[in-house]
Amino acid sequence: MKMFAKAVACLIASLALAGCASTWSTSDVKPTVGAQAAPNSSRPISEIIITENDITDRTYTVLGDISIGVRKTTIFNRDPTREQADQKLREEAAKLGADAVVLVRYGSVGVSAWSWGALDAKGRAVKFN
Repeated sequence: MKMFAKAVACLIASLALAGCASTWSTSDVKPTVGAQAAPNSSRPISEIIITENDITDRTYTVLGDISIGVRKTTIFNRDPTREQADQKLREEAAKLGADAVVLVRYGSVGVSAWSWGALDAKGRAVKFN
């Protein structure tokens, strides 16, 4: 009986500690062939435009394609949101000196060996001419 009580206490402690973990994210930037990545701009990250559409009223140069993933680490964390994915897209776009990320697509991933759920996003980083 004593062994069972220790096992239950250990299980409860493990679950409690697992609830303290936060989400994590990944990213991948693929520069367009022949395109030069612009140096980091002084533009605040919050001003980088994120849109699921194309921007047709301004000309731009494509800097590269961005792919990110925001994952939750435990079953107790909240599901990743589009706002978290947009923030990660902005961070990656800022590294390229982009003004916007266009043609953004979102896709969720179920439970895997690496996370309890994920939200992936892809887009094209652009610099206005």
